[in-house]
Amino acid sequence: MSEDRRRLLRAMFDAAVAAADPARVVPAHLPAPPRGRSLVIGAGKASAAMARALEEHWQGGPLEGLVVTRYGHAVPCRQIEIVEAAHPVPDEAGRAAAARILEMVRGLGPDDLVIALVSGGASSLLALPAPGLTLEDKQAVNRALLRSGANINEMNCVRKHLSAIKGGRLAAAAHPARLVALMISDVPGDDPSVIGSGPTVPDPTSFADALAILHKYGITEPAAAIRHLEQAAEETPKPGDPRLASAETVMIATPQGALEAAAAIARAAGYEPLILGDAIEGEAREVARVMAGIARQVVRHGQPAPRPCALLSGGETTVTVRGGGRGGRNVEFLLGLAVELGGLDGVSAVAGDTDGVDGAEEVAGAFVLPDTLARAAALGVDAKASLAENDGHGFFEALGDQLVTGPTLTNVNDFRAILIEG
Repeated sequence: MSEDRRRLLRAMFDAAVAAADPARVVPAHLPAPPRGRSLVIGAGKASAAMARALEEHWQGGPLEGLVVTRYGHAVPCRQIEIVEAAHPVPDEAGRAAAARILEMVRGLGPDDLVIALVSGGASSLLALPAPGLTLEDKQAVNRALLRSGANINEMNCVRKHLSAIKGGRLAAAAHPARLVALMISDVPGDDPSVIGSGPTVPDPTSFADALAILHKYGITEPAAAIRHLEQAAEETPKPGDPRLASAETVMIATPQGALEAAAAIARAAGYEPLILGDAIEGEAREVARVMAGIARQVVRHGQPAPRPCALLSGGETTVTVRGGGRGGRNVEFLLGLAVELGGLDGVSAVAGDTDGVDGAEEVAGAFVLPDTLARAAALGVDAKASLAENDGHGFFEALGDQLVTGPTLTNVNDFRAILIEG
């Protein structure tokens, strides 16, 4: 029975990922070829796969360009150059690629077309510090934000205002060329100004907002970054900026679409799917507590759905790392869920990042089964102690319950499914 549950949970996760496969979602959204040049740029964990899909289905003239993706996520392209760089903390390869991309779009005319391929991870991969800042300054801020518990909107607000390319600056540099951004959303609410820190769309946030976020989380270093935000020398392009008037955004894959694909798998297997939300945020262990409460309500009272059912959700939780573990929001969620459920019979779960990487680990997530706590105890692994240490990766590794996919070449944020037997 446990293996049947695991297979169904894995099939649901795989369906969610497949719904955002660039080979499936890019071709229908390609713009008409221009009279002038066709330039392809982009960044993100899915950007190389998006570039390949574009090349394979492009009906216009020659293509040229450059996209930057995460190490291990490259795929071969014939005309578009693919560069790999670091994520989630940027490196020199990402900085150099961002500088080249910004230079490529300058000097274009109104007959030229820029196709921007933007997906989750673009913010770290397209790392070009604002004048007066260094890559080391950006790395330090990124690390501090990742450990602080800040949500993706907050992190990207800060990143925009420390950047020479994000927050609409890339689109402004491409003016007066036509720009079409094809986006795969990895953020709650699918806000294009948040995906990849919005390099091609107007930025509604300000330097003051970014500074307030650092103050909120007690981040006071590096001094150069704080000083840059305080000086607020040149704001990002705002809504209504004429330089962005010809920029178009097309959302080609979303977390909601991934949840609906997984729901179809659950329904075919005899489970009534209940989508709880595609934009759920908060501390991973607190979200786990809420989800465990819903699961118990189903078991005891048949609400908000009768058994058998599947509770599905997406979004991006956070982990404030206080222990000595490696973090990882999906494994932290699952470990918290297992502790809250206490081995409740008939309840199983999967959670994973649809890009195949939970936090900084090359592991997508993990599985929880009714016997998870019992098997851990038999191995001498204390679930509550592991949770206190933020060591979900270590916990599920010891049990052999990790979800390992390798790079999926897409990213529509986290996927969570809780199966409740009849």
